[in-house]
Amino acid sequence: MGIALGLAAALGWGAADFMARFASRRVGAYRTLLFMQLTGFLVLTAGMAATGHATKFFAGVEGKAWAWAILAGLLNAGSAFSLYRSFEVGVLALVAPVAASYPALTVMLSLASGERLTRPHALGVGAAILGVILAAVTFSSPPVASSSASHRRHFFRGVPWALAAAVGFGLLFWVLGFRVMPAFGGVASVWMIRITTFSTLALLAAPLRQSGKIPKGSTLWLIVAIGVVDTAAFIANNLALKNEQVAVASVLSSLYGAVTVVLAAIFLRDKLERTQWVGIVLIFLGVALVSV
Repeated sequence: MGIALGLAAALGWGAADFMARFASRRVGAYRTLLFMQLTGFLVLTAGMAATGHATKFFAGVEGKAWAWAILAGLLNAGSAFSLYRSFEVGVLALVAPVAASYPALTVMLSLASGERLTRPHALGVGAAILGVILAAVTFSSPPVASSSASHRRHFFRGVPWALAAAVGFGLLFWVLGFRVMPAFGGVASVWMIRITTFSTLALLAAPLRQSGKIPKGSTLWLIVAIGVVDTAAFIANNLALKNEQVAVASVLSSLYGAVTVVLAAIFLRDKLERTQWVGIVLIFLGVALVSV
């Protein structure tokens, strides 16, 4: 069950990121992220209220767990912003695989926290992580070669943001699996992350000179769809963390990057390169091994 939920999370996140490409081009990454988070919060709030079980999600939760949940929300906000920022200012062929390497940190933290992987699972995790990185790599539009200092600075400009995203997401999924999920469960933990992330982005909009204007027309509905799909994927990811080892579940859900690449190849006719095909094959191999 945990493996299926992890793969479902990857499919959902991959689809949401694919749709976010179009929304970001219309209203910018910040507004897309801001209102996507708000949509998820409103949907979850309505759902918990409609079921009449809103209070039970938080019953008996201790103060430390609330602190960990707020930290998870802050990590999510910072990591998502860093990821979008790396795509905005950096060279995609360089920053995408760096950002996609975050499961390696989650796995190391999980092992340090006491988890133990069987040999097939360890091989599967390694193959999947390498596959995700290769699937994110593209060399079709290499930067203009130059030895000047200015060109080198431009080439590596997005790397610090990509590293920040990788570290942030790596910590986030460890915090979720070991600190937040045991206390809140799958739905309430996503609710906490959504409200914390939205509040953080809303408060930072003015200092960062970002617009908080509500999108209109088809763009608004596209962002609503992104928020719903992304939130459903997040719930599936958290339930996977509950039903499977954190090291395995986090790697499976991280396959969303490859899903986005495949969707772009299908619907936008983006041509996959040889390294990307190798990455996809390694991902399938990794999934097969962790399913043993």
